Amino acid sequence: MNIVANELKTRGVGVFDDALKHNDEAIITVRGKSKYVAVSLERYNHLRECELETALLEVKAEIKAGKGKVMSANEHLAQL
Repeated sequence: MNIVANELKTRGVGVFDDALKHNDEAIITVRGKSKYVAVSLERYNHLRECELETALLEVKAEIKAGKGKVMSANEHLAQL
């Protein structure tokens, strides 16, 4: 689903309600080019959780591979 920026100006935020009724996301185009993506807050929160879970898995893999160090917060701050 695409939303043209001018449509957003004329219809206001209600355009998002229509666009997101049947789609997970809507692309907002400015001067004919895709520039932004709109998602519901529920979808955004889900995507953030996925992103954080991926980061956690990456860190755990690095620690398992011996690339991490275990230290106290004070030790870490001293290193910085």
